[in-house]
Amino acid sequence: MRYGILQFPGSCDERDAMAAATRVGDAELIWHQRDSLGDVDAIIVPGGFSYGDYLRCGAIAQFAPAMRAVARFAADGGPVLGICNGFQVLCEAGLLPGALLTNSGLRFLCRQAEIVVASNACSWTAGCATGERLSIPVKHTTGRYFAPPELLERIEAAGQVTLRYAADQNPNGSLNEIAGICNRAGNVMGLMPHPEHAVDPLTGSVDGLRLIGAIGQPAAAGA
Repeated sequence: MRYGILQFPGSCDERDAMAAATRVGDAELIWHQRDSLGDVDAIIVPGGFSYGDYLRCGAIAQFAPAMRAVARFAADGGPVLGICNGFQVLCEAGLLPGALLTNSGLRFLCRQAEIVVASNACSWTAGCATGERLSIPVKHTTGRYFAPPELLERIEAAGQVTLRYAADQNPNGSLNEIAGICNRAGNVMGLMPHPEHAVDPLTGSVDGLRLIGAIGQPAAAGA
């Protein structure tokens, strides 16, 4: 399995994503100006502050040549994972529904969070059982998931919510405790928690590998 890790001006977690991906396969950085993804099997759009978060988080990154290539890759069924700022980029690019707004507490937060797998009918959660709990850190200022009522109802009805914050663990005020969603095809997922920071026992959890390493693995029971 070969992962392509996008790199924008202002990205700060692409090296962590690279290190995490190399625990389960090979990985290469893809500079934002590239218009081809090369020979990769999966794409990770990492966290950070792409283009300084000017205008809105992810608003400029959506126009990068590499993101046009990601859109083509996703349309062909290629697995794409957006982490934190990457989630914001995917929403801005229209690859995922909804938006990420400023945390309800109006402050940056960084903490370990308990996440519940809401659905494993997605390429990136296929290795987990529905209802399984994962311990993965969050670190963001703009992570409150929002969608208008009608859209939120459609997302829920279609089973596109993949991850929720466990009871009393919602750090940002996300609607319906949503921590991650996928597209209707199930190959594109965005999440605010950082699985690339939960891949080593020294950090207290290796649960992030359950997501990053899911591509190409047999689906878990408990769908």
